[in-house]
Amino acid sequence: MDALGFFWHLANFLAPAIGVGALTAALCKLLWRKSLAKAPWFMLAWQSSLAGAIVLAVGLLATGHDGRMGTYVALVVACAFVPWWRTVRP
Repeated sequence: MDALGFFWHLANFLAPAIGVGALTAALCKLLWRKSLAKAPWFMLAWQSSLAGAIVLAVGLLATGHDGRMGTYVALVVACAFVPWWRTVRP
């Protein structure tokens, strides 16, 4: 595999985490405006995306395959955990 092929494999592997993280941040900023008023959208998005990427990597290592439904469920939970944690943390 050449460098360009590796880049596309990595980009496609991380795309669900980035997409769900950005969507989660946008929806949370829309629904909980007062609770998350001080948190910038970009910060919520990259933190949620990072949590999602870690879950995807752990899922790949644990199952040996990418794209398992259990991994995607854990991805959604991890991306939702970040804004929730920011609202309950003092």
